[in-house]
Amino acid sequence: MTASPSIANAGPAQTYDGPPDYQAVGRHAVFPETDHDEVARLNFLAQMNRHLSTRVMPFVKTAWEQRVEPNLVKTSGQPKSRHDVRKALTADPMFQTWSALRRLTMEQRQQAGRWTAVRQAESLAAKVRDLTEGDPRLQLNPDLPIPRYVSAVDHHCMPGSYHSELFEGDVSVAASYDHGIFATTGGMLGRYLDGGGQAVAAWMKKTHPDFQPRRILDIGCTLGHNIVPIAQAFPEAEVIAIDVGAPMLRYGLARAKSLGVENITFVQADGSDLSRWADGHFDWVQTTMFLHELSYASMKAIFAESHRVLAPDGFVLHVEQPQYTPDMSLFEQAMRDWDCFYNNEPFWSTLHEIDLDGWLVEAGFARDRLLHVGVTAVVDRELFPDAADDDSEDFGRKAAWHVIGARK
Repeated sequence: MTASPSIANAGPAQTYDGPPDYQAVGRHAVFPETDHDEVARLNFLAQMNRHLSTRVMPFVKTAWEQRVEPNLVKTSGQPKSRHDVRKALTADPMFQTWSALRRLTMEQRQQAGRWTAVRQAESLAAKVRDLTEGDPRLQLNPDLPIPRYVSAVDHHCMPGSYHSELFEGDVSVAASYDHGIFATTGGMLGRYLDGGGQAVAAWMKKTHPDFQPRRILDIGCTLGHNIVPIAQAFPEAEVIAIDVGAPMLRYGLARAKSLGVENITFVQADGSDLSRWADGHFDWVQTTMFLHELSYASMKAIFAESHRVLAPDGFVLHVEQPQYTPDMSLFEQAMRDWDCFYNNEPFWSTLHEIDLDGWLVEAGFARDRLLHVGVTAVVDRELFPDAADDDSEDFGRKAAWHVIGARK
């Protein structure tokens, strides 16, 4: 009988580089409760997304370089646009496999998050109501028209998008978004999903240490996870967070209060119409991963309104994935377009080819006052992976962003 190899001779163990356990996610007073199976499901999905981005996606690039591109050049000539690349990729089994699995994990993530939130929807609504009822920092407008770019799309496969309610006072769509996004990002937004907001606040403190905003506006705030760290960094500022979705705003105020943040008012409003605020009212206008969910008309209006309500020397900052530029390969552009065609983000592709500098200038900002900054999520590195230390690329989901904006 041949003896089995001893553990001592098995070689060094590989260093774990995957997502943290879901149990490390930060809880607050209105965070959904999760049972064993729900935690296991979210951990599986986080691991699966990480596997697809680090182990499977590289083979898509190999397939492009060694099989798809040579065949495309042979039959049709050099690709002229990212659309030529995407159409060629869709016929290749490697891209088909990766794409199908990526879509499937998003659908499963939404199903998992939705189930957890819906089964406790009444108790979550009661907790939120106890924290927000009668609080002037929650200002809802039931007559506000929901823009079609929201009402007509289940963004990133999220049933009902950001605004739907199962009953009056429901917050289940916000609770699902809050606790389930861990699976999509693999924990790269940190314990409280606030790595993006922390990154912007840290950049502002470092590069403009004398800047002390009196009033800050966050447009498209959803549940407030990006504006909370900014409000914490500037506790003397009056912060207004707006969104068209009432469930997000209810949940957002309750969440902020339970985290000890008291200087944010959540207002149901459309960023394309900020007429309730006077010219020059805000010192800082912010959006975070919001522009890609708009439309041409709404974004033009938001840019114009942001300029109007911004005070002299104030900042407007838009945190987004990078624009498509001539120095970005057509393959990368095609891969970044995936969310537009397969993840219910219809404006994604169009946004990333727009000349945003030109649009900011058209809105009234001086070209020599435009800003371009790169930031990565700031997280607790002892528990969560840091995008700054991660050389993988997930083409749209990595917690590394381009900030485009201006100083008035």
